[in-house]
Amino acid sequence: MNWYVAVLQNYTGFTGRARRKEFWMFALCNLIINLILRVADHLFGFFILTPEGSIGILGTIYGLAVLIPSLAVAVRRLHDGDHTGWWLFMVLLPIVGSIILLVFMLQQSSPGTNRFGPSPRLDFDEPEPPIPPFHHHQH
Repeated sequence: MNWYVAVLQNYTGFTGRARRKEFWMFALCNLIINLILRVADHLFGFFILTPEGSIGILGTIYGLAVLIPSLAVAVRRLHDGDHTGWWLFMVLLPIVGSIILLVFMLQQSSPGTNRFGPSPRLDFDEPEPPIPPFHHHQH
């Protein structure tokens, strides 16, 4: 839950970098909250009927509330892989754009400092994994 709150607190932060864990934990919390709100909308009848179907009021309010933080963490996640935030517009390209973005969001961070700032791994409690020593075996 700390990852979710950290993203909300940095809701206008489009600069810097976001590691995979921050992005995906926020996405997971969003998914769970959306599912709960969708059930609540239907349980309590909080929806508006449209020609295309129904729109849940609670889910829509929540979606609007987390729109900017979601975009910000996605841009920071792209930055972490040394990609510009403009790549987020790939989502407008049907199927292929979403696949490309998914690959970018799943990639490991670019090591050390990149053009978007220092590695975010050091911003949280988890230390960088140690680099194993090099052993040269002679035969």
